[in-house]
Formats: sequence, C-alpha cells, structure tokens
Amino acid sequence: MDSHTVMPSTGSKKPRFFYGYIVVLAAFFIFAVLNGTMYSFGVFLKPLIAEFGWTRAETSGAYSMFLVVLGFLYMLTGRLTDRFGPRIVMTVCGFLLGLGFLLMSQISAIWQLYFFYGVIIAMGHSGGLVPLPSTIAKWFVRRRGIMTGITVSGIGLGTIVVPPLASRLISDYGWRTSYLIIGTIALVLLMIAAQFLRRDPGQMGQLPDGGNEVKQNSAALEARGFSFQEAIRTKQFWMFGIMTFCFGFGLIAVMVHIVPHATDLGISPITAANILAIIGGLSIVGRIGLGSASDRIGNKKSLIIGFILLSIAFSWLLVANELWMFYLFAIILGLAYGGLIALRSPVVAELFGMKEHGATLGAASFMDCIGCALGAFVTGWVFDVTSSYYLAFLTCTGLSVIGLILVLLLKFTRKEGVT
Repeated sequence: MDSHTVMPSTGSKKPRFFYGYIVVLAAFFIFAVLNGTMYSFGVFLKPLIAEFGWTRAETSGAYSMFLVVLGFLYMLTGRLTDRFGPRIVMTVCGFLLGLGFLLMSQISAIWQLYFFYGVIIAMGHSGGLVPLPSTIAKWFVRRRGIMTGITVSGIGLGTIVVPPLASRLISDYGWRTSYLIIGTIALVLLMIAAQFLRRDPGQMGQLPDGGNEVKQNSAALEARGFSFQEAIRTKQFWMFGIMTFCFGFGLIAVMVHIVPHATDLGISPITAANILAIIGGLSIVGRIGLGSASDRIGNKKSLIIGFILLSIAFSWLLVANELWMFYLFAIILGLAYGGLIALRSPVVAELFGMKEHGATLGAASFMDCIGCALGAFVTGWVFDVTSSYYLAFLTCTGLSVIGLILVLLLKFTRKEGVT
C-alpha cells in the first residue's frame, strides 16, 4: 500500500470488524500445519534408516537440502508477497506441500528423498515464515509484536500435535501410510486457510490496528524505510543475519536429532516425541510472552532475554541423560525458540522499515536457513563419526553465546521514516 492509497474515513462512526484478526487466525493455522509437518521429520528418521540402511548424515542431509532451498525461496516468496499478496503465494505453496508429502510415501531411493523433501516440500514451506509475518507487519503497527507472537504461536501448536501424531501413525500404520495421511490433511487445510489472507488493511478499506489511532501518515512514514539494497549494505543487517544463523543451527540440530538422541539413551520413541511436543507447547508461551514484551520494553531487550534462555538450554542439554532432564531442556528451549521466532519480523521492521520488508526479512531468513541446514547435517555427521552427539551440542552452545554477544552489540539504525 503506497502513501497515495485512499484511506477510510477517520470520523466518529463506529468502525466495522477489523479484518486483521481474521488474517492473524488464518496465518496461525497455516503455521500450525507447516511447522508441525516440518518438525515431524525427526520422527520419520529412524524408520527410513531401518528400511533403507542409510546413515543418519545421509538421511538428515535431505533436511539440510530442504533448508538451503527454503532459504533461497524465502527471498523469492518475500518479494512475491510484497507484489501479489499472501493469498496467491500461500495457495500455490499449500498445494506443493501436500503434494510433496504424498510423494514421500512412494520413495524407494535416496535421490527421491532429496528431491521430494528437499525441493518440493521446501517450495511448499516457503509460503510461511517470511510471507506471513511480513503480512502481519502491514496489518499492525502499535500491536505488531503481540500479533506476530500470536501468529507464529501456531508453530507451537503444530509441534505439539503433529510429531506425536506422526509417531502414533507410524506405530499403527507404518511410515508410508503416515505420509499419505499427513500429506492429505496438509493440502486441504492449507489451501482453505490461504483464501482468508489479505495483503494489507488498504485492500479491505481499513487502517492498521483497526482504528483511528494509527493515521495514514504513520503508514506512509514507515513505508519510507530502507530499500532491500540499502538494508543489506548495513552492518546491522549482517549482525542480525549471523544471529539468526547461530539460532537456526542449534534449533534444527535439536529438532531433527533430539528424538534419535533420546531413544539412544533408552527412552521410547513415543515418549521421545513428547520432548518435541513440550518444546512446541512452551514455544507458544515464548512467542506471545516475548512478542508482547517487545511492544513494552523494546525488541533489543527481548532479544537479549531470548538468547540468554537459548544459551542456558543448550548448556543443560550437554548433561541431560534422563527423561526429566530432557523435559526441563524442552521447557527452556521452547521459551527461547518461540520468543526469538516471534521477534524476527518486528526487528526487521524496526531496523529497516516496511518499504521492502518481505524481501529484507527473506534475506535474513536465508541466513537462518543456512544455519539450520548445517545444524541438521553436521549433527548427523558428528554422530556417525563419534557415535555421540556431545560435540554437536557443544557447538550449539557456543553459537548461542555468540548470538547473545551480537545482540548486545546490535545498534538500531534510524533512517527518516523508519518507526
């Protein structure tokens, strides 16, 4: 929406229902489906290895490829969302995600695993983490933090529901039928939810935040932020990008390998999958809590809290060897992970404005995906070489501390028009 868009009257007439809440609800459910399926990969890891005899590095390498491709696609879908809006982007992506999981049920060779998961499913997932928060940032200004937190808390719901469901389905029906069931559900739900998305309030004849408190010139000022080319030339962008790399490495190392790690220590697969569910459940608290806190105490202080919790979680994982210790780890990690994900879009908006928010967020998320890809693969490789995850989890701890240091050093650059 440019500064010349005709805005609705700001008189005393009672405003109609604000459509931004519908967008938040639709995005919430889309995130639940997208990331619930994404974080179920670790549940399928051992069944795939058992059937085909692949190593953990080979199998988790498909997830790494998925994340690299996803990172590139985020830069594309961010731009496409800026131009065409999220409804079209998410409809196409929802179809591709469902198709990818249906094809996963038919794999018989490792190249198919890499192509179906690493390419097709990545294309489906690319409609989520950048397009949706970028859309929410257009609908809300004053309540951007809390609304982004509520939106991405759908990731937590999906993590609670899908990995344990996938584990139960695999136990009852086998991994192939489980992929068919999950793929069918995902395709239907995503394509329906996508139809409720809208690009910005102007498309519905409304103002950001749903009232008169955010004036037209506020949105116009914010739109005069950094262009994509200007943003990536700043030191702040690269500091933030490295922070997201550090975060992504550790997060996906855990989300892919925590279930195999726990089962190696004698915990049953279904109980181990509950570790992911706890991470997902507490991430909801983290997303809403730190998202809301950012509106009150600012994004930088909220980022500091998130990275302190992240560092504590990985330090604890180094000594965890009993179920209760894994559950405590999951609680702390969930709070940190949820909050840091919720803060990403508001931080980009504060640092660089809304002029090309989707493209800039996509570039930052690409660096996160590179970290995620390396985290998944390197952790599997370390296990194959040493028969232990200790060195990999030690690396995660070190990177989380580096991320904290970068947050402490980060200074928010101001440019005329960036709120």
